[in-house]
Amino acid sequence: MKKGGPEISKFTVHMAAVLAMLFWGFSFILSKFVFCFYTPLTTIFFRLLISVLFLFFYLYVTGQFEKLKKKDLWLFLGGAVFNPFLYFIGENYGLQRVSASVTSIIIATIPVFTPFFAWYVFKEHIRKINIIGLIVSFLGLILIIVNRQFQIVGSPSGILLLFMAVFAAIIYTLFLKKLSFSYKPVTIIAWQNLIGLFLFAPFFIVNDFKDVLHINPGVKGLAALFSLGILCSSVAFVLYAYSIKHIGVIKSNLYTNLVPVIASLAAFFILKESFTLQKIIGMIIVIFGVVLSELNTSGNIFKFNRKKEWKRKK
Repeated sequence: MKKGGPEISKFTVHMAAVLAMLFWGFSFILSKFVFCFYTPLTTIFFRLLISVLFLFFYLYVTGQFEKLKKKDLWLFLGGAVFNPFLYFIGENYGLQRVSASVTSIIIATIPVFTPFFAWYVFKEHIRKINIIGLIVSFLGLILIIVNRQFQIVGSPSGILLLFMAVFAAIIYTLFLKKLSFSYKPVTIIAWQNLIGLFLFAPFFIVNDFKDVLHINPGVKGLAALFSLGILCSSVAFVLYAYSIKHIGVIKSNLYTNLVPVIASLAAFFILKESFTLQKIIGMIIVIFGVVLSELNTSGNIFKFNRKKEWKRKK
């Protein structure tokens, strides 16, 4: 044990990031299934409702409630506006118009843009090897979703909505980064999802509430919806917030390159989508790029200067 607290296990931080991406990879498949019964708006509303009930029940049972400071309320509100509100609008309505694989590749561009935001706001260092890794992994992602003629077929409006989700997610990480040094990850996600639920509520009541009363999604539909709410909107975000707290914005977002790999595998086994040699090669390149992006000259890819961050906060 080090002075000032226990040392964070490299394996623990690594697995937190990977598990978050695993759940998010499956979220595209689960959402496609739920869309067979509910609109994207209804899906988002119930997904957040389930998440809020789950997270606040967890906080109550474990006695981990934290009092929010008045000076941080704008951070919670601002963060919720970008994610879940704007992010979910872009992702869900984009996913309705574009295939799960194309959606996942666009969402995976988050780490391509994130370093510039993190460098400007948090002064996180960008190494050449990190940039090379990003480029390599992105090339691998392209191989996963294009055909032999290297063409991507998708709705222009859907693609624009997905890129709106990408930039909303990037800006959200900046709010999350600031909050992660004052609150536990589960506290942050619980309150932001609650705020997001209130932001979506008026639109849901006006547009979808009457229709929902006449829809029977069945056991499988409810199972998919609860999986989205508990695993994808609760557990995954808590794990993601945990990884950002300990290894920073840039390195945490590098793991999002794994999402389309997981989504492609899930689509193959669950939706019976074709799985070509090109996709396999693309996944190998993605994984290689992620590993390459994590390398640095110090040899410790999980080292994070909390002391420096604390001084900046003061």
